[in-house]
Amino acid sequence: MRLYPNANYLRSNSITDIDFPVSPQAKMLVNELLMTTSQEPRQALGQALVNELSSSAKIEPVTLKVSPTRQYHKKYLGRVVFKQYGYYRPKTRYVYIQNQTPVRGQDLAPRTFLDTLLHEWMHHFDYYKLQINSIHTSGFYLRLRALKEHAGLGK
Repeated sequence: MRLYPNANYLRSNSITDIDFPVSPQAKMLVNELLMTTSQEPRQALGQALVNELSSSAKIEPVTLKVSPTRQYHKKYLGRVVFKQYGYYRPKTRYVYIQNQTPVRGQDLAPRTFLDTLLHEWMHHFDYYKLQINSIHTSGFYLRLRALKEHAGLGK
């Protein structure tokens, strides 16, 4: 069931918390991810984390691809003016994250990677659990903050 755009926006804004517990296993995986920088452990731990979150939320799991490539970006007058950390494709339940910074090609900082992973997974949660077209409303960011707090990341 998909709602017409205005109803979708209003519903997204009205839901400000998550309705499932974040398991101790998920919290452990979050802590392990905070100690990683390279693509391979992030791929394995990240997939385990989204599987655990999906199981707790009682939704189908999402497939994660962590790419050892630079983030997509655009420059204007020699400066980065846009960068895409990752994306989510709802029809295929697919999350894609590029693990390198756009200009220097360094591995993403652990917190940046984890924030991106949880952000993209929240789109999955919205689409499959809340049955809304996941958009960046204030409600979306409040749900994301709640997820991070329940996972032990604070604000």
